[in-house]
Amino acid sequence: MLNPTIYIAITDHGFGHAARTASIAGHLQKLLPSIELIIVTTAPRWLLECYIDGDFIYRQRGFDVGVVQADSLKMDLDATLAKWQDIIARKDEIIAKEVAFCRENNVMLVFGDAPPLATVIAKQLGVPCWMSSNFGWDFIYQDWGERFEPITEWISDCYGQCDRLFRTPLHESMDRFPVIEDVGLTGGDPKYSLIELKVKFKLIQPKERTILLTFGGLSLDAIPYQNVSQFPEYQFITLDRHAPDLPNLIKVLDRAYRPVDFMPLCDRVVSKPGYSTYAEALKLQVPIVSLTRAGFAEAEIIINGMQDYGYHQVISPNQFFNTSWDFLNQSLQPPRVDRKLKIDGNHSIASSIMQYLS
Repeated sequence: MLNPTIYIAITDHGFGHAARTASIAGHLQKLLPSIELIIVTTAPRWLLECYIDGDFIYRQRGFDVGVVQADSLKMDLDATLAKWQDIIARKDEIIAKEVAFCRENNVMLVFGDAPPLATVIAKQLGVPCWMSSNFGWDFIYQDWGERFEPITEWISDCYGQCDRLFRTPLHESMDRFPVIEDVGLTGGDPKYSLIELKVKFKLIQPKERTILLTFGGLSLDAIPYQNVSQFPEYQFITLDRHAPDLPNLIKVLDRAYRPVDFMPLCDRVVSKPGYSTYAEALKLQVPIVSLTRAGFAEAEIIINGMQDYGYHQVISPNQFFNTSWDFLNQSLQPPRVDRKLKIDGNHSIASSIMQYLS
């Protein structure tokens, strides 16, 4: 009897989509050890291995764009448009190759976060397409002017062919998807003991004076790390391999460690708007200091959700790049609502997949 096989397609945009989807895949593998995971992404294999303990097939392919960016805040709309136009021109070739690959590997279910082409691949293959996300790319592009309209409409049509969407918190309406099931927060969970981390990385300050700086796989251009020196009584943690050597800046260079592993040790996380980081912080009830992000529709939704459900502080890029970080001396704001978000998204989605494949 063949092992159940799932084809998991991840959007070609930064590390966040790969991290949150790999978290689901890793949980699925624990629930159903016989599962054959095919992970389709341009994100590096080492990142996936941080979330998936067992074996998987790594298919390095990208058939959507996300947003072409120089760093985590700067978007290149012209390059984004050009890449989408190229993908749509080649879509029949891409679909044919992926369908043939899936047939060779006896794929029973296509799961996406959330490349539009995944729905078409599944339809031609004759299997369901399920997706998980808090937004669709048509939602991002719809405010970018007339030249994006044909792409936005095409993406919406693709999403309309999705058989089941697991809609995570911090979401837009996603009303193009015909079947929507709301689930809890997804993302990684810490996997190292706090004592182990403190000893290994010589973390000498208490939690109240420990701050995590994390800006996703694309990082930021010209982070003003010199401001760290303005707070000698604090220790700052970064996974940025290009950060300077400073007495109170702990650089984590080992790729086995992820931002979420350090969050329980921190008083707050300083970051840019991104679902994965914010979902992980909200799950752990770690306060977030968030930069604003103009021109990216998801950012407003995520920042609003962060303000609703977690202790927080919102700062402008100018406050981050052009000041001495006085915002760190200011009090955090409490959550705006009393209700807590569900945090069982990984398990809910993985359980549904397991039940279908079993």
